[in-house]
Amino acid sequence: MEKYLDLLHGVSLMARLLAVLWMVAPPNITLTEKDIQKDMNRRRPGNSKFVSQRKESDKIEILSGIFNGKTTGTPIAILIRNEDKRSRDYESIKNKFRPGHADFTYFKKYGIRDYRGGGRQSARETASRVAAGAIAKIVLKNIVGKKFNINGAVTQLGLMGCDRNNWNNNEIKRNPFFCPDKKSVKLWEKYLLAVRKSGSSCGAIIELRANGVPAGLGAPIYSKLDSDIAAALMSINAVKGVNIGSGMSSAYLSGEENSDEIRSRSGKIKFKSNNAGGILGGISSGQQIIASFAVKPTSSIINSRETIDKKGKNTKISVKGRHDPCVGIRAVPIGEAMLSCVLLDHFLMNRAQCG
Repeated sequence: MEKYLDLLHGVSLMARLLAVLWMVAPPNITLTEKDIQKDMNRRRPGNSKFVSQRKESDKIEILSGIFNGKTTGTPIAILIRNEDKRSRDYESIKNKFRPGHADFTYFKKYGIRDYRGGGRQSARETASRVAAGAIAKIVLKNIVGKKFNINGAVTQLGLMGCDRNNWNNNEIKRNPFFCPDKKSVKLWEKYLLAVRKSGSSCGAIIELRANGVPAGLGAPIYSKLDSDIAAALMSINAVKGVNIGSGMSSAYLSGEENSDEIRSRSGKIKFKSNNAGGILGGISSGQQIIASFAVKPTSSIINSRETIDKKGKNTKISVKGRHDPCVGIRAVPIGEAMLSCVLLDHFLMNRAQCG
């Protein structure tokens, strides 16, 4: 499903066709705008005082691929309009490059860039991913059954972590941080308000957990399930690192600690641990798929930073406007969407190969 994403780039943000699923959903699956809108509402700005105060309804309009509430097996086209744009907020910095932002590299590559808060380097582009992922989730539930689900959460907000042993899916839905640990929410509120008040920003770590994924998805060399997941998550704006299972922490473990011992009980296979994140040799083991990714601090901050302008002259920049103090918060539904797209890709490839 990730194959369609290239088709979304470079289209006007004023009225943009955001999702065209060329890896078409199978026919006769019940799908309505309401089903997709649920995830769109989780990603949109203006949901709390801890994210960008832009007011975007992110209301989707299905243009094709659905008839009488069911998929037709043809490409699904979805339109999402920008409503609350303020291009004037970027006028004072149109000739300057934001440090830590893609302004510089895009200009060097193309010789032109859209400085109005849009363009391919804008996180606004991720709305399309969430729309596509919502459809992928619904298709997966039809294929796998109700046991399939994906839950994402912020497990690290800047310097503030949480107790992952207190993971509660219901709690994730109750707080504005997508935090799985109820005890951490109040501390996170004070921390992020202080970060915003100081004119700065912070990063985040998002963890994704997929249940109900059977063994056998993926391939030993090409199209490894974990490499495809890593590529999909790394393609999200501002992501700078990905872990599968224990990930980088695996380097600190002994062979005994890292090995996920296997036992059989009453004919059922059980793993004693899941350091591999549910993937061995590029193929799913039937365990919970666990992946996490790191999102860098928002580059657009009020505090003055040194930079250069389009002519290469030294200058300073301070970015005003309605920016997220932590862009990682709204990355939770985006990460869920990308994982859903990859898993659906592999389900359908596996079906074609193995029946």
